[in-house]
Parts: sequence; C-alpha cells; structure tokens
Amino acid sequence: METSPAFVSVGATVPDFEMETYEPALGDFAKVSLADIRSAGMWTILMFYPADFTFVCPTELADLAEEHAQLEKLGARVIAVSTDTKFAHMMWRNTEGLLKNVRYTLAADTTGAVSRLFGVYDAATGLALRGTFMINPDGKLVSSEVNFYNVGRNAAELVRKMEANVHLIANPTEACPAKWTPGAKTLTPGKDIVGNVAGALAA
Repeated sequence: METSPAFVSVGATVPDFEMETYEPALGDFAKVSLADIRSAGMWTILMFYPADFTFVCPTELADLAEEHAQLEKLGARVIAVSTDTKFAHMMWRNTEGLLKNVRYTLAADTTGAVSRLFGVYDAATGLALRGTFMINPDGKLVSSEVNFYNVGRNAAELVRKMEANVHLIANPTEACPAKWTPGAKTLTPGKDIVGNVAGALAA
C-alpha cells in the first residue's frame, strides 16, 4: 500500500478545496467548498471512507447519521468523502438500507486531490483510508484520525472531541483531560499543577 504524505498537519491552516456533492436532504447534486463553510462561521468535519457499495462503510455512515444532529447543533458541517462519483453516492444512499437516515453531504473526490491533501489517498487502490478531520471556523486543522480499511470508527467519540474543541475555542487557556465531557473539570496548564494534575482535577 502506498499513501501520499500528509500535506496538512494538525495546527496548520487548511487550503481551500471544492468538491461536487450529492445532498440527500435535498435529493439533488451541489458543490461544497471550505471557503463557503468558513465564511458561514462553521466548523468542518470531513469523514473519508474507502468506497460506496462496500461493507464496513455503510455501518460507519449510519453511525454518523445518528450523531449528525448533535454535530450540527455544535456548529459543524458534516461531509462524508470518497473517490466515488456523485452519481454513485446518490445510488448507494438510495438503495442501501443502512443509509436511509443519512442526510449530511456526500462529497465526490474523484481525482483524489482532497484525499491527498489530508494524506489518506492510497495510490495503490485509488481509494481513501478511513480518515476523520476537524477544521475550526478559522480554517485550522484541530483533529486528525486515520484508520486502515478494516476498522470502523465510533461517531460518539467524534461528538466528544467536537464538544471539547468547541469548549476550548471559547476558553483558550484551558485544556480538556481524557474522557472529558461538557460540564466536567478542565485543566489550566501552568507551573502550579506540574506533577500534581491529580490534585488539580480533585480541587
């Protein structure tokens, strides 16, 4: 397997990109661009998957559909991406029973350009690995996760990370510990808690 080296790393600003889409909520084709999402002040969640009409992929997209409303409430535009065409997206969405509740954008990265931008393009197959990326409203990449073909993702963890990042953009001096959920204790990094994180969390 040969993958392209990641062009965008966590903490970097993501260059603009555009893709053709199938929009299940509209039952029609459209286009999506990062510039438009940013101009609307929204977060962007990209979920790359290998291909339509496959096996693990519909389980992932169905799981994401269950969390879609919560991600939207947090201010995110959710986009699932593969190297299939928008026509394949339409047919798969409308025939695979697991996808009946999918209403978020299905984007067609037919040239692999966007997959290459995020380092998930597998040149040996022409497919994208299972990559999930979160871009904040300023266009900065704040989260990156890549799995191989045979391991599906958990959308509930994506929601947790989105909740944490939304909290942190509003509270930039804080940090969220492992398993943090809204309302839980955060940390304020500084010399007073070096070697005593346990005490800071218990305070």
